[in-house]
Amino acid sequence: MTEAELKEEVVKAIKTVYDPEIPVDVYELGLIYEIKIFPVNNVYILMTLTSPSCPSAESIPVDIEKAVREVEGIAEVSVELTFDPPYSQDMMSEVAKLELGFM
Repeated sequence: MTEAELKEEVVKAIKTVYDPEIPVDVYELGLIYEIKIFPVNNVYILMTLTSPSCPSAESIPVDIEKAVREVEGIAEVSVELTFDPPYSQDMMSEVAKLELGFM
């Protein structure tokens, strides 16, 4: 599997994770800032939350890590949480904005 194909599979896995308070997956919400694939299929994910006081702050990064670990060929997964830049609704995809009635 090429790096691009693996990254596509990682995105598919991330799209199975939802914020329990919002009916849109975390990828479409714009919570994923960066996905890097390193040698031997180690994956690094830089993400944020809708707010530093998000009640799901403990579970969402763990759920993302578990989902990505299920992708065939993945060796290690590292999920880093950041609030820089702060989350804004502008980070949502059009799909998320439509789902949430912002368009």
